[in-house]
Amino acid sequence: MNENDITHDILDAAIKIHRHFGPGMMESVYERLLESELSRRGHSVERQKPISFEYEGQTYEDAFRVDLFVDGKIVVELKATESMNKLYPKQVRTYLVAMNLPLGVLINFGMDRLVDGFSRIVNGYEDTVPKKLSSLGASAPSAALRDPLPSTPLGASAPSAALREQPLP
Repeated sequence: MNENDITHDILDAAIKIHRHFGPGMMESVYERLLESELSRRGHSVERQKPISFEYEGQTYEDAFRVDLFVDGKIVVELKATESMNKLYPKQVRTYLVAMNLPLGVLINFGMDRLVDGFSRIVNGYEDTVPKKLSSLGASAPSAALRDPLPSTPLGASAPSAALREQPLP
């Protein structure tokens, strides 16, 4: 089963659970319910899986735990809060980078509509390296990320040229 099929099953199972119970339970309860539902559908599910990783030759044992790890391919991070926080997708992306995985899922069961709390997070590997880091030996980003604004002829007064000159905050 490929990653798209797995994430489809994860979303379908989460919707089923959310329709039955709605928002309001603790994250750990949703975690157990989703683990059970995905297992019934034939998926291998590890709950609160400890993750170790290496960085610059040093191993960090049990550095963090992922809520669910499905079929050895998909990280599932669960939340049960009334709103989404910008940190949540960053947390999933960090897990993906540390685990060298391409795809993760963020599900916030605390939202009134589950679709408002569901995100697929894609690890872009080298595409996520900022341009300034590439000069330090990191992988170069794709052309689209290197210069997302179209080139403007010298002397032309286009918004893209003005935007390119804006200092970063």
